[in-house]
Amino acid sequence: MTAQPKEKAPAGVTERAEWARQHTLTRYVPHKVNREVRPDGTILLRSGYDLPPHAPNTGAWLHEWAEKAPYRVAVSERPVEGVGWRNVTYAELLDQVRAIASSLLARGLGPNDPIVIMSGNGLDHLLLSLAAQYIGVPVVPLAEQYSLITEAHGRLVFVLDLVHPKMAFVDDATRYAEALALPQLDGVEIVASRGWTSRPVTLMAELLKGDARVDLEAAHAAVGPDTLAKILFTSGSSAMPKGVLTTHRMMCVNQAQIAVVLPFLDDHAPRITDWLPWNHVFGGSHNVNMMLAHGGTLTIDSGKPTGKDFATTLKNRTDRPGTLAFNVPVGWVMMTEALKDNPALQRHIFKDQQLLFYAGASLPQNVWDALESFCFEARGGLPLMISSWGLTETAPACLMVHEPIGRSGVIGVPLPGVTVKLIPDADMRCEIRVKGPNVMEGYYNAPDKTAAAFDEEGFFITGDAVRFVDVTDPDRGLVFDGRVSEDFKLETGTWVQAGSLRMTVLTELKGLAQDVVICGHDRGEVGLFIFPVPGLAEDGEVTRGAITDAHLMARVEAALRTMNTHVTGSAKRITRALILAEPPSLKNHEITDKGSLNIKKILTHRADLLERLYDNEDPALIRV
Repeated sequence: MTAQPKEKAPAGVTERAEWARQHTLTRYVPHKVNREVRPDGTILLRSGYDLPPHAPNTGAWLHEWAEKAPYRVAVSERPVEGVGWRNVTYAELLDQVRAIASSLLARGLGPNDPIVIMSGNGLDHLLLSLAAQYIGVPVVPLAEQYSLITEAHGRLVFVLDLVHPKMAFVDDATRYAEALALPQLDGVEIVASRGWTSRPVTLMAELLKGDARVDLEAAHAAVGPDTLAKILFTSGSSAMPKGVLTTHRMMCVNQAQIAVVLPFLDDHAPRITDWLPWNHVFGGSHNVNMMLAHGGTLTIDSGKPTGKDFATTLKNRTDRPGTLAFNVPVGWVMMTEALKDNPALQRHIFKDQQLLFYAGASLPQNVWDALESFCFEARGGLPLMISSWGLTETAPACLMVHEPIGRSGVIGVPLPGVTVKLIPDADMRCEIRVKGPNVMEGYYNAPDKTAAAFDEEGFFITGDAVRFVDVTDPDRGLVFDGRVSEDFKLETGTWVQAGSLRMTVLTELKGLAQDVVICGHDRGEVGLFIFPVPGLAEDGEVTRGAITDAHLMARVEAALRTMNTHVTGSAKRITRALILAEPPSLKNHEITDKGSLNIKKILTHRADLLERLYDNEDPALIRV
């Protein structure tokens, strides 16, 4: 099928892409983009592939696969270490979803009675979510940190005050007892898989008994493409979270769009072992729905790419390798590090992989290269290695790589049915806006924010910036180039592209900085707040919130001086920095549940440090 693979891909970008095409074993369709350039310079991009029909609601997938493959495992979970897997077939999944749905109907729940899900991924979480969707009751999945971390209860209270749920679910009522005691949950039915708290608790087993007195068929028949399925809250990286009204159409059409460009999904039932949280659109809509739409098997991974939980992920991936693998870059970094000296485990995990997928940030090229090497060792060729781009508001995928490209960093081309609007500047850095059937109509109870989210043509204003890989060839795709909303002007009027500059700085300060904030709005120079790698400055002195460790300060200064030698212009030159003693505060909303920084909150809460950053006499200042 392919030539004998080389150990390493060639160096050139074009050569790498051709090499990847020769050695990719997964069936794919090539990029095909139609481009329109308007007289004002605005660029419109559309897929050259047509959008097919889509399912009317998520329940249609359950019925389809309960009929076609009733005994295939739909969902699998190992809830407690040392306990065997709990497997649910498609026939069982449909039966259990319908039983819970009838119990919800018997309680009078309807389209205006949202269910808040306060705990993380789990089988009962999924059953309740699908049951609610089956009869048109919206679910509101929240980050478990909102409930488990006392300092984050402010976010939980904000959401509860906004949506006024009729039911709240947790997997363990005892573990979530503190959050369940909040007055915002007075009169709300608490459902739990297990455990008890001071409030009355309905066990999930009770809902699974069902209720034959209701007209389940009529309720399900009323659920159509425009029925609200979820209220997904944004991460709150620039303000308080917004509730995205996510309809059945948005989720179902997005899977139809993806199926066009990833045709191999219909060749064999896909399998994934996945940890990505369901309160985010990547894990909860993109990945879960991909399995349901194609009759696949979802193994719920209770681990995470963290020091404490990665061992669980590695064990689950070893037990259930799957055929598709989704991750964020840090997860892939940890995976390659864990497997680099274990060829047998490499072969075991990657032998059946058809797709390796990353999103959320750019994947380091050396990690990409390591994954290629593992796959060659395992199967003598490559899976399709890709990325994508989208937002909570777009359900999520709008752009996707769907042909072999042999390199990291490209976020793709438009999916069928999506129109991408690019507004370029003089350097061909483009603000990206989108329109399509997978794009939301608005935010929950926020008409002003909804109106501000769309331009005069109805395109969603994403706030992101992109560049063409090759401005003469749109089929080569786009690369992410930061957030337009984070950009600011120096006092000279020069624009600073803060998002892309941040990524450059993090590369230069690798091993020193866990994250950074680009500063300088209406100032004369670009400055930097540095959150150091934990433990790096334990012996340094702290002066009013800033670290004055001479050795660490010297290392930072040297790295920034090296970076500055490669740039021109004040907008890309860091001239001053402070190393902050306190990490981003969840309590003060300086960090989102995704772990990203809320730049506005940081600059507001640390206004005194911002002034010190521009005080040339401050002893903590690193002057570059």
